[in-house]
Amino acid sequence: MRDILKTLKSEHDELRQLFADMEKTTDRAKKSRGHILNEIESGLIPHAKWEELVFYPAFKARADREGLKSHAEALQEHRAVELAVLPDLKTKDTGSVEFAGSAKVLGEFVDHHAKEEEVTMFKMARKLFSKEELAVMDEEYDQWKGSPDAAAALANALKQPSPEPVA
Repeated sequence: MRDILKTLKSEHDELRQLFADMEKTTDRAKKSRGHILNEIESGLIPHAKWEELVFYPAFKARADREGLKSHAEALQEHRAVELAVLPDLKTKDTGSVEFAGSAKVLGEFVDHHAKEEEVTMFKMARKLFSKEELAVMDEEYDQWKGSPDAAAALANALKQPSPEPVA
């Protein structure tokens, strides 16, 4: 049976791998770094937007005080990445140590956030939603990822400052 929590966890793991790949690059790997950053954004932005638009509101509607606290924390972490950490990274030259350092910070933020979601929110969500509801959310998420709304969310994020053009 489909399960949105398993899908989101799988996407967290894919992002972790991309950040590990980024960490292995050297300052001479400008094209590789630019490509990996594009892959990170292509995975991160639709995932985060769907959580903000669908999963988090559904979770909040059923959560107790502890769940509401986790919800508020998750939203703030999304905001920090979306409004500060990612845009700052995109202003850095992909061939610089500043880019490498900023990419590492972004990876640490994303990993911290993903772990907290998996350990706290997902555990709570298993009690708040039936298996059928989690399966329906997974199907809806799969459809949303191919939608104009998802494409618009990604396009809007990609309009933010970006590193030197990749040739």
